[in-house]
Amino acid sequence: MDTPFRAGLVAFVGRPNVGKSTLINRIVGERISITSRRPQTTRQRIVGIHNRPDGQLVVVDTPGMHGSENRLLGRYMNRAIIGAIHGVDCIAMVIAADGWRDEDERVLELVRDEPVPVLLVINKIDRLASREALLPLIERSRERMNFADIVPVSAATGTNVEDLEDTLMSYLPE
Repeated sequence: MDTPFRAGLVAFVGRPNVGKSTLINRIVGERISITSRRPQTTRQRIVGIHNRPDGQLVVVDTPGMHGSENRLLGRYMNRAIIGAIHGVDCIAMVIAADGWRDEDERVLELVRDEPVPVLLVINKIDRLASREALLPLIERSRERMNFADIVPVSAATGTNVEDLEDTLMSYLPE
């Protein structure tokens, strides 16, 4: 029996500087998004395509979600995120392996009631002292929301990124 061909859109959302752009560059295999240690580097959504024998993954990089909408730029970028998640087949919420922050909670509230699968991607696992440190974070994350899947990765080193691709593909339509 042949593997079904799957294709669809996945929006990557999260607070600033959790590694969304680095992760998307790694998945696509090219530098399509600017990466920087400075927040607000990505100011509009950026789309990339990753072709595989079993499907096509269209990834949407979004600006980091801002807690304060007092500034015009913050309001503009938050609207870009809200627009990017509508019409996608799956949402990948990205947090850093150092744990949940208030800004992450704001993103969680945005995606919680979306009618598509929401995966949690825990990025920057290469910065952890040990892999055992992930277990409490995964457990706390499960308590916050019933995520479709939780996938720990390192966008910088490529650790588990292929597993993330496989997991995302499994949620896309045939």
